[in-house]
Amino acid sequence: MKINSLLLILFVLFINAVQAQDDTPVSVVKNQFKINPLLSPGFVYEHGFSSKNTLYSEASLILGYRHNSFYDESTFYFVPRITEQFRHYYNLEKRALKGKRTAHNSGNFIALYADYSFESISTNKLFSEYCPSFTVGPAWGIQRTYKGKFNIDLNIGAGLNVDRFDTEFTPIANFSLGWVIGK
Repeated sequence: MKINSLLLILFVLFINAVQAQDDTPVSVVKNQFKINPLLSPGFVYEHGFSSKNTLYSEASLILGYRHNSFYDESTFYFVPRITEQFRHYYNLEKRALKGKRTAHNSGNFIALYADYSFESISTNKLFSEYCPSFTVGPAWGIQRTYKGKFNIDLNIGAGLNVDRFDTEFTPIANFSLGWVIGK
């Protein structure tokens, strides 16, 4: 009888411990590093400062190709870029309840997007130079991290682009493929 009572108490304690783990609130990762070697190579640091909000910081390189039909010449260009986003992940709990991944900030978000594109680090006198610009605006996005820490990040929105010649409305679109580094 004592063994059955002891087993029953241990079973109840075990069930309570499992339920307590299930009731823990879903939260963004406190510190997350990513490397994006494809499309727009760069490094990302995402800092979670509350359960649903992060500051996303990216240093990347825009790779481009131009062709000048008048001179029949082509060139590649490389533009360094810094991107900052204040992200609010709004569906983490819903994803967790459906049994979907929330690890490594896998969720949908809205963001205040800002980026600065520097002057091109490659030059060719037959082409106009790439003008530095600043873009800011709201964006909506999704981020998914799969097993093996493969990461997909897409965000789109509408913004205001300012350079030394113009100020104009512009679409915001950023797509990256990479890997989460660390835990």
